[in-house]
Amino acid sequence: MSQFIRLDQYQLIEAHGADAEKYLQGQLTADLIALPSGANTLAAHCDPKGKMNAIFRLLKVDSEQFFLLIKKDLLPSALDALKKYAVFSKISFDLRDWQIVGLIGKKCGKIEPRFTLEIDEQRAILLSESALPINFNADEKIWESADIQAGLPNLSAATQNLFIPQALNLQAIEQAISFTKGCYIGQETVARAKYRGANKRAMYVFSGETAVTPKIGSEIEMQLDTAWRKTGSIVSAVNFDGVLWLQVVMNNDLEEGTHFRLPEDGTVLKIESLPYSINN
Repeated sequence: MSQFIRLDQYQLIEAHGADAEKYLQGQLTADLIALPSGANTLAAHCDPKGKMNAIFRLLKVDSEQFFLLIKKDLLPSALDALKKYAVFSKISFDLRDWQIVGLIGKKCGKIEPRFTLEIDEQRAILLSESALPINFNADEKIWESADIQAGLPNLSAATQNLFIPQALNLQAIEQAISFTKGCYIGQETVARAKYRGANKRAMYVFSGETAVTPKIGSEIEMQLDTAWRKTGSIVSAVNFDGVLWLQVVMNNDLEEGTHFRLPEDGTVLKIESLPYSINN
């Protein structure tokens, strides 16, 4: 049975105008000129030092109309940063109070959203200007844990402007980073991380059985001989039915067989496989 989930944690933003594509091309890490109309991808917006202040799921309708999904807790600062230089371009940013639905499984033919954003073979995001004729039958934690398992990074208010895109594996995900497009804010740092090996961190997925949900920004522990040392930074944490899923940014030179645990209660943490290679 298909699962329908309210994604009320997201805000939809419409970016539109004659200069929409040109402006966003100079702001975001993705190549929006190369992105086909109707396609969607993750994309980051960085500060001048290359640290991310937002991760968007962006839908390109055409060169003059884009829709961007962002976690509400990144607003208003992320939107303020994105439109900082928009006064010089023909582009407008408008918050849209549309219904945002997460779908796991197959979509019924009677459901006709304005846009369907395919995430993978099993998941999609439905965007509708009015309420769709559906019964919500699943918790948003199911969607959030699916994002974690798929290695799709989460940025929150606690982790804004702390990480370059590659630290959250965006170089390996969809069309989130282009290394061939023209200039955008933070590009020098992002390019240096790729071509000069400046990035020493990556995002890993962990799971464990516990009732604990650690705070975003807190650490886990790594075993060194007989001692335990705190390491990493948790960027996403979801506990559903006693199973904890974590995304943790750590040094990208982990040795195979290293043991990890939660500091709070000693829960053993298992590293899960990512559905992509982080060595791109």
